[in-house]
Amino acid sequence: MVATIAARYIRFADHEVHGRSPLYEEIARAIASDGEVLAFLLTLPDEKRQPNLLLAAVRHLFGTAPGWASFRERLLANRAAVRDVMLQRATQTNEPARCATLLPVLARLPQPLALIEVGASAGLCLLPDHYGYDYGRATIPPRERAAPVFACTVDGPTPLPAAVPDIVWRAGLDLNPVDPSDRAQVAWLETLVWPEQATRLANLRKAIAIAAKARLRIVKGDLLGDDLARLCAEAPRNATRVIFHTAVLGYVAQPSGRQEFARRVASLCDVWVSNEAASALPDVASRTGRSRVPGRFVLSVNGAPVALSDPHGASLEWIE
Repeated sequence: MVATIAARYIRFADHEVHGRSPLYEEIARAIASDGEVLAFLLTLPDEKRQPNLLLAAVRHLFGTAPGWASFRERLLANRAAVRDVMLQRATQTNEPARCATLLPVLARLPQPLALIEVGASAGLCLLPDHYGYDYGRATIPPRERAAPVFACTVDGPTPLPAAVPDIVWRAGLDLNPVDPSDRAQVAWLETLVWPEQATRLANLRKAIAIAAKARLRIVKGDLLGDDLARLCAEAPRNATRVIFHTAVLGYVAQPSGRQEFARRVASLCDVWVSNEAASALPDVASRTGRSRVPGRFVLSVNGAPVALSDPHGASLEWIE
């Protein structure tokens, strides 16, 4: 069990924060070989041992540690407090830049669209038509000056949109919706941004301001229950009903639950867009033609993979 936890932190260091957060890479690698910290993680349920959650909990309580030694001291001296935060919180990393990887799919669908996001958190990814995009060889300016502009590196085959989609209805579903106008809840979302990522944090704050004004409807509910079906039934029939989600199915512990969701979701909408780690939907990932896709998500439409995406929306590789 200890070896499994250590391997998880090494993967996080190798494939997620490498080149993006030197501090978190240093800490994650050190945790993987620290018996006392690994023993602390063993006191938590498996789904609460994830690196992002531990790093954010310590930072939320005590600020950004300057290095591994300071992080370790803060954690081990305050185990009960850190454990409480980790049990009470979930990562809910509401990364609006993921809209840059979703946009080429959404723009190709019959317009207008009705969007339903599963695992919506604060609903920041429900607002792709409010943001600007920079794909290098093509740009889409935002509709308002204060909106964020997301940079996304794309390969040649990626079908770049000429404009944002026409969205006439939108709603989200989440076990614990985040209110973008609640300062305490927003502070947790900000803590989840890695320490060195100033641009990402600035864009998050701009997206949160837009979401607070939009007063999005995010329904509290479980994707495995009937809540999603009830929400989808409200979507207008004269629009293409799109259910989408990013980095959500990893929180469904049992593979059978993920498979059941995949089976049901197609019957609830016109188009199902999934942007998940390969391990979340292995049947979909197996159709990419790649044996491994470390550090990448598989973007699929109605169960067919179309691209590999960066987990935070920074790049897109079309494979359709």
